[in-house]
Amino acid sequence: MTSKTTAQYDAVIKICKDIFVKKLKDYGPSWRVLRPSSLTDQIFIKAQRLRTIEEKGFAKIDEGQIPEFIGIINYCIITLIQLKLPPRVGLEQDENVDYIQLYDTYFEKAKKLMEAKNHDYGEAWRDMRVSTFTDMLLMRILRIKQIEDNQGKTLVSEGVESNYLDMINYAVFALIQLGVTG
Repeated sequence: MTSKTTAQYDAVIKICKDIFVKKLKDYGPSWRVLRPSSLTDQIFIKAQRLRTIEEKGFAKIDEGQIPEFIGIINYCIITLIQLKLPPRVGLEQDENVDYIQLYDTYFEKAKKLMEAKNHDYGEAWRDMRVSTFTDMLLMRILRIKQIEDNQGKTLVSEGVESNYLDMINYAVFALIQLGVTG
């Protein structure tokens, strides 16, 4: 992997984490009441909006592609955190949970996966269109929804965690392609 990719990936992490931390301060971990399937649907809504904007060529809401890709990244990490922690019902607070540390752990896991895949595939993603990343996100979401509908059982397929990690990386690549990192 090139040092350029590492620097760009780290720049995207910084942007996404900054938003996560600020929203955590504004709202607390209110997302802890959501079931993983509800979070999957939130990611689907964002990816579907991206596809609609790409197909129509414009957005009527004054938020373009960049906030949606950032939202997908953060929702994927939130979902991975949800899958790790016991379900939360009601308004009780999680004791001794360091959400920022968990956030860092999953972003680092996604980055290590990206490094391994970049080694094997080269940087083929650099020649891909942003719209392809959107399609790949939608495909992964549909896979996850099917796994969720099957109560997590698969015959030969990877589980949901690897799909969320791939979605993080597709969204990071899209943000890099959109020039977020300069």
